Amino acid sequence: MRRVLASLVFVLAACTASAPPDETPTTAAPTSPPSTTVAVTTSVAPPTQAPTTTQAATTTTVVQPAPPGGFGVVEGLTMFRGNPTRTFYGTGPIPKSPEVLWRFPDEPMCSVSRLAGEDKVWCGSGWTGQPVVWERPDGVTEVIVGAYDQRVHFLDAATGERTRPDFFVGDIIKGSVVLDPDGYPLLYVGSRVSRYMVVALDRPEPVELWGLRSDSVDGIWNNDWDSSPAIVDGYLIEGGENSHFFAVKLNRDYDQDGLVKITPEVVAAIPSWTDELLAAVGTQQSIESSPAVFDSVAYVGTGAGRVMGVGLEDLESGSAEIVFDFWAGDDIDSTIVIDAEGMLYVAPQVDLQTRRAAEVGQLIKLDPSRPHSPLIWSLAIPSEGGAVGGAWATPALHAGHLYVPTNPGELLVVDTESGDVVWSDDVGFHAWSSPLVIDETLIVAVNCGTVPALRAYDLADPRQPALEWEVPISAGCLESTPAMWNGRIYVGSRDGYFYAVGDR
Repeated sequence: MRRVLASLVFVLAACTASAPPDETPTTAAPTSPPSTTVAVTTSVAPPTQAPTTTQAATTTTVVQPAPPGGFGVVEGLTMFRGNPTRTFYGTGPIPKSPEVLWRFPDEPMCSVSRLAGEDKVWCGSGWTGQPVVWERPDGVTEVIVGAYDQRVHFLDAATGERTRPDFFVGDIIKGSVVLDPDGYPLLYVGSRVSRYMVVALDRPEPVELWGLRSDSVDGIWNNDWDSSPAIVDGYLIEGGENSHFFAVKLNRDYDQDGLVKITPEVVAAIPSWTDELLAAVGTQQSIESSPAVFDSVAYVGTGAGRVMGVGLEDLESGSAEIVFDFWAGDDIDSTIVIDAEGMLYVAPQVDLQTRRAAEVGQLIKLDPSRPHSPLIWSLAIPSEGGAVGGAWATPALHAGHLYVPTNPGELLVVDTESGDVVWSDDVGFHAWSSPLVIDETLIVAVNCGTVPALRAYDLADPRQPALEWEVPISAGCLESTPAMWNGRIYVGSRDGYFYAVGDR
């Protein structure tokens, strides 16, 4: 398979504040016994195939993008954090006096889903929950968002009115939906339903064409799909909470009536665990982190704290191997981000509390070109005030700095070369929403437990962010990652609603 993403344009992000938190750079050994064996499976039971996809199709090749850093031929934000390196945040201009422009729908989006054997009411959208925003061929800017009412909603970005019928999936949608970046009318949807869905958008209403079933392999943990895939070179690259990494050749094409079809082949299904990891931390081996892809390697974090790098070069011959392996020691739900040199930035949370996690910390820079000693620097994000440490938000990169909202409620600005915290600010407990950097402005969700709002910082000096504005949005926590497109910000809230924010 052709090397992909080596020349991907990066749009990255940065911040800075006054008093740094209590951080402890560590010098732990970069490799670990629990990740010494690799199991690779390339033959699995065939997932469910809808009768509408019966003919073979040809895979197209991704066209490399022009600035400002999107991916594919579709104009828009098509996947979580915009591109396969998770470093494209959208387009400006930045609003000067933002306000809520519209709210969807009239009544809260809520449903019941079981958690730990009990029914629970879920409302709005949550982590990660970033919407797709794209320019349709008919001139409509469309917003597509999955929500806790168990539906995917399609909205006119200008008005908040529906553009298509809702698509019902059957359980809550926690991850971010993905639009095919190569122009095929396909949407990729994960939820708590036990199959990852590929949905056609060229019918009178959305239609599921195929599902990657969780039980197509012998997995552990559970059957949810929180991870948001990368679509590269005609392959769906995805991780499941069944503790497997998948590479699926989509074989996208059109039938004789001009309708999109797919003939998927599961090329690789790789368990995320090893015997050593099972002995070290038990069955918490799921994948909720979204795969990040650079130079034909897909990197993903696991619930056991494993950072896996899977080589994609030989997928055409039906082979995928783990080419990078690092144990961070604790649950990695946030997504790995990759800079222009291929360095990995990983933000685990405090959950398993292993000795390894205490040594390595909760923010880590890795160099995968040094597989035997990849750790460049690390720092601790400790628990504080009853809030567990670490991060659920995916950091943003900009101008040599990393912007990291933490679960205890600090926004850290970290120098990517040294690992030093050069600035920090209070953003409130439970800061799970991932920040954006657009036009030298950082946008981050704040104040989850008090007055939920969006806040903007001027990054003219990346080491000294200056507050530009803060606008209250909703009555519920903003766990979801916002999308910004053409100067408008779109974000879901736990209060049951979805919001558009911008200048009048």
